[in-house]
Amino acid sequence: MARDHRKLKAFELADRLVVAVYRESRRFPPDEKFSLTSQLRRLAIAVPEQIVKACACESQEDYLSVLQDALISLRGVGYLIELSNKLEFLEEKRMAGLLELHDDAGKVLAGLIRSISK
Repeated sequence: MARDHRKLKAFELADRLVVAVYRESRRFPPDEKFSLTSQLRRLAIAVPEQIVKACACESQEDYLSVLQDALISLRGVGYLIELSNKLEFLEEKRMAGLLELHDDAGKVLAGLIRSISK
């Protein structure tokens, strides 16, 4: 069963979060380039990437499983955004903007997962 990830609001929001994470993480200290910056970006990219992979799954069970992996990755992104603020790499206002995108993506993705689970 072929699904088009581009038609999913969850994908759209996750993609927007990746772009925002990249923009904001440019401001991180240069010595964080290969640690927190890299980890945050990699985890952020994993979310829409996993949604794309889920859409390629043949079975409903696999589709659901990979979407759940995307939600797990998204939760990790939220933590790293908050950690970036605690380490003073990300101002409060900028963190709030990223967390708003994160929370919106999480609500939509969790809703998609719930609807498939029924």
